[in-house]
Amino acid sequence: MAKPKKTKTGRALHDPIRDKLVPMQPLDLRAIGSIDALVRAMGRTAFTARQVGDAADVLEAMARDKRCFVVLTLSGAMTVAKMGLVFSDLIDAGIVHAIVSTGALMAHGLVEAAGRAHFRYDPKMNDRELFLAGYNRVYDSIEPEINLDYVESIADRIFLEWDAAEPVSSWRLLERIGDYLLQHARGRGILKSARERGVPVYIPAFTDSELGIDLALHNRWRARAGLLPLRFDPYLDFDHFAQHMLEQERLGIFTIGGGVPRNWSQQFGVFTELLIRHGFADVALKRYHYGVRICPEPVHWGGLSGSTYSEAVSWGKFVPAEEGGKLAEVFEDATVALPLVAGAVLERIGYLGRGKSARRKR
Repeated sequence: MAKPKKTKTGRALHDPIRDKLVPMQPLDLRAIGSIDALVRAMGRTAFTARQVGDAADVLEAMARDKRCFVVLTLSGAMTVAKMGLVFSDLIDAGIVHAIVSTGALMAHGLVEAAGRAHFRYDPKMNDRELFLAGYNRVYDSIEPEINLDYVESIADRIFLEWDAAEPVSSWRLLERIGDYLLQHARGRGILKSARERGVPVYIPAFTDSELGIDLALHNRWRARAGLLPLRFDPYLDFDHFAQHMLEQERLGIFTIGGGVPRNWSQQFGVFTELLIRHGFADVALKRYHYGVRICPEPVHWGGLSGSTYSEAVSWGKFVPAEEGGKLAEVFEDATVALPLVAGAVLERIGYLGRGKSARRKR
């Protein structure tokens, strides 16, 4: 292509069509009849809408890559915010193969899966009144204390049957909770779907959760009853996750929020490099080929949740774009962006609208 001549001001005015720039298009609501159509149209606009469209494209690429093992990382009050069934759909559709989560998110999801409800917060009640009434506030929602007592009763039932000679790990505990839900719960839920589909779930910061508190209380009961305490071993989670990941050809990560679940999952790339450098393994570098992140936290606050994927490339956690990596980041509240991104991809692969779950691809 011939270069345009410079004007008197020094500018060379290019033709964007000849330069093969991608044109943007107006979002025409009259032409939209599905979630997927809306997200595709958003991707042809600007700002966060374009980020949503780009994220759906990368998640779709993950879902269609038969060689890709996809890790879903979860933080924030997503199950209290009623996003749990979206995650169940991602599991049931065969898109997600492992989950790394905060313990609180799993505990609140267990409340939902066990048939209990969360409620809208009424601003007429102040927080002191809420405490006295046993209403725990999560932003604009309520988790009644009686719900958490019910979670404790389920956990206690499982701990009572646990062999004290066998250490506890989060993925083993959550598997057994999944078994309980399959037997006793009528509704859907993350742990129920995960157990049914053979998807391991990990809580790296286990003691920072209702379930961690439940184990601590149960061990005090065991001491009072003259029984040996149950021992929690976090490295059972670490090694189980690492072994799963080492066996995979390609890796993808879909992150909601950030925090410990995101970092614990991403540090696998660092761990693999150190295994190679120290002579403990003879394998290729294991980095995420795909990444989709939905999180409103900006970089300038300095927290891990706001760090970019490009920064993570420097740590050896992601394959850079120059080597074929596909990464997308949406700076938005997940309760807004997640249903759009997930819904569009679930439509694209034929999961939504068929009346039944798609078969898992693994």
